[in-house]
Amino acid sequence: MTIIQAPALAANAGATTGSEFRRGIAACMPVLLGIVPYGLVLGAQAARKSLSGLEVPLMTGLNFAGGSEFAAIQLWSSPPHILLIVAVTLLVNSRHLLMGAALAPYLRHLSKRKAFASLFFMCDESWAMSLADSKERAATGTSLPAFSLPYYMGASLAVYVAWVAFTTAGALLGPVMGDIDALGFDMAFPAVFLVLMRGMWTTAAAARPWLVSLVVAAVTHLVLPGAWFIAAGAASGLAAAYYLAGDA
Repeated sequence: MTIIQAPALAANAGATTGSEFRRGIAACMPVLLGIVPYGLVLGAQAARKSLSGLEVPLMTGLNFAGGSEFAAIQLWSSPPHILLIVAVTLLVNSRHLLMGAALAPYLRHLSKRKAFASLFFMCDESWAMSLADSKERAATGTSLPAFSLPYYMGASLAVYVAWVAFTTAGALLGPVMGDIDALGFDMAFPAVFLVLMRGMWTTAAAARPWLVSLVVAAVTHLVLPGAWFIAAGAASGLAAAYYLAGDA
């Protein structure tokens, strides 16, 4: 049993909106522990680029996509190259197109107003947890919709509040703590994603698109500058999943 599979076992026909919301918060608590350190790192890095304790929560709250925020801070200069930062942000966040497409079949019972509003809070963590939860609920044959909006919002809002709060704390404490990067907190970033990926693991055959994506992204990173490796990894993984779907 993994972190993102466990909460689905609690789904039942007697669940209320409140209990589902609390289930989402409880399910993401282990993930939140991983978000804290790299939130502090991003805030401290932003402070070193002269962003204030007000500008950092505006960035992390309005964009809410950690990978693109790390890239934007690395590219930040005085004056900032706005078009370059916008282009890299769009490129890094392009993976959300695939994430939204994977979740779309479970959102058909929601109105467009609810679906679009809730998807603003979609991040890698809440997406992975909600997709796993939806598959688990669908497999149980429950009469309820497989996608639990209160569960998703509980997990998403918990991550959102923690992300904005700890990036802000990093911006305020970074100058006092010195070189926070030297503490190795940034290792929490890949660690959280490895935990999420482990939770979605089914069989070795089904993992072949991940391997294709990893190899293509690594090679692209070695031969091309910038963040093209993200788009290349996502596109190759999608193509591999399409062609290998019948063999899994």
